[in-house]
Amino acid sequence: MLTILTIVGARPQFIKAAPVSRALRRTARELLVHTGQHYDYGMSAVFFEELALPEPDYNLGIGSGSHGKQTGEMLIAIEEVLLSERPDWVLVYGDTNSTLAGALAAVKLHIPVAHVEAGLRSFNRAMPEEHNRVLTDHAADLLFCPTPHAVDLLAREGITHGVHLTGDVMLDAFLYNTVLAEQRSTILDALGLQPQTYYLATLHRPANTDDPAQLQTLLDTLTELPLPVVLPLHPRTRQQIERHGLLPKSKIKNLKLIEPVGYLDMLLLERCARLILTDSGGVQKEAYMAGVPCITLRDETEWVETLDAGWNVLAGADPDRIRATVRDFTPPAEHPPLYGDGHAADRIAEILMARG
Repeated sequence: MLTILTIVGARPQFIKAAPVSRALRRTARELLVHTGQHYDYGMSAVFFEELALPEPDYNLGIGSGSHGKQTGEMLIAIEEVLLSERPDWVLVYGDTNSTLAGALAAVKLHIPVAHVEAGLRSFNRAMPEEHNRVLTDHAADLLFCPTPHAVDLLAREGITHGVHLTGDVMLDAFLYNTVLAEQRSTILDALGLQPQTYYLATLHRPANTDDPAQLQTLLDTLTELPLPVVLPLHPRTRQQIERHGLLPKSKIKNLKLIEPVGYLDMLLLERCARLILTDSGGVQKEAYMAGVPCITLRDETEWVETLDAGWNVLAGADPDRIRATVRDFTPPAEHPPLYGDGHAADRIAEILMARG
């Protein structure tokens, strides 16, 4: 039986891995390795529970640290697992340090690598994620692309062998879990919210959180918007707010700061929001899947098709642009299916089984 070793470490990867894991385990032996990049309950364990992901076969417990330290420790620990298990394939997701460490450890041991969500580019080399995704794509033997645009970008870099257009596994997860979210989530009642009466925001990118002045400007801007803003606080963002004494109480009357929420709660918050403001790639896509207008708090995005479709607008961290976009943004009536048909995980499993 084919053995596939899946490496995850961060919240978005748990979401992407869940449908693929279900598909793989019908016909293959999957070993799940959790690097521990996201490690607290709100960012890790709750996702395994809600998504019905199998318990990790290995939990490396790496935790946080500088990029070099974290990636290096992951590389050492993953190599030990690979030497012990000798899988037929290593499967990695997205663009985190866990992704790069898994790909590097595998190729050094001549174990083939498959990359889910291949071909994305922001063209912003200041983002650590950009280096992770580029290096992983050039190391991978199978590249599973979510969109035709991703296939084209790989071709421009000379990567055409092993490239497959599968659709986006996040759509698989979104469709599978949306019904569960509507049945199980009580987040709106807990926050005293009604659908379409609030905006939802997320902030976690270093470009927006590591500069205290920029983070304060963004928080101030959110408090000035016409509707209440729900902001689940990423641990990095909360740490920066507390470290620098940002956001005094007099400024937060329009801002609901809450702890990180589970996947089902997040899906319901997204689906019921009037508008989403985010610097997260995954939330941009989920906004589109939910049919909710999105303002991206960055100057670039990997998900350019959402811009082309008119459902996403880049506003950066400029307060005037953010306020004007919130005021004037009306998406078009058309909402084309950008991310496939919800069966990407099945295609990935079939391709891996065919390659053996």
